Amino acid sequence: MDISEFEKTIGYSFKNKQLLITALTHSSYANEAKGKHYENNERLEFLGDAVLGIITAEYLFMHNADIPEGELTRLRAMMVCEKSLYKFALQINLGKYLRLGHGEENTGGRQRPSILADAFEAVTAAIYIDGGLEAAKRHITHFADQFFSSHMSPRLKDYKTTLQEIVQKNHGEQLKYVLIEERGPDHNKEFVVEVHLNSNVIGTGRGGSKKEAEQMAAKEALALMGQ
Repeated sequence: MDISEFEKTIGYSFKNKQLLITALTHSSYANEAKGKHYENNERLEFLGDAVLGIITAEYLFMHNADIPEGELTRLRAMMVCEKSLYKFALQINLGKYLRLGHGEENTGGRQRPSILADAFEAVTAAIYIDGGLEAAKRHITHFADQFFSSHMSPRLKDYKTTLQEIVQKNHGEQLKYVLIEERGPDHNKEFVVEVHLNSNVIGTGRGGSKKEAEQMAAKEALALMGQ
């Protein structure tokens, strides 16, 4: 198994490669290894569930000051459910790298939502142990940006329109969004955008897409205006 290929896909290189191997090892593989002891990913899955929960909760809290607690709870549950994690796992082709027993291999285990979702949690935990909370955040933020951009209502997320409406009240004022930085691998890009009012920078935003970064820049500008 070429784990270096998977490391490139997720944009993280492990110091302790065994952690990643364990995260990719399903219990069926460990159980079929006669005479050898292989640790499976179930304990990492347990930890990964908690790490995903705290990172998602913090992401929502920091990015959405105007959303009440009940809505935050609902959005977090949507992000960390099996259906969502399964889709994230497909994006990084996680099934290709799993170590499965023959039974699971022959019955479609590499595409099974529960197995892929659990493995995604395990990989998240492995990154957390190997590189700390910030490394795990970087891994998850790309998925969070993408997920919440498509699942939050326009009323809650369209800061650009709100900012434009405020600026238009003052004749002659002009807004411009400027991309100042683009970094990270193709599957996990981070964009940094400034919003300019005439020649003055009034907000900076980061996101997994230019659109998301612009929204975050507009949100910062609105906060500066007391909105």
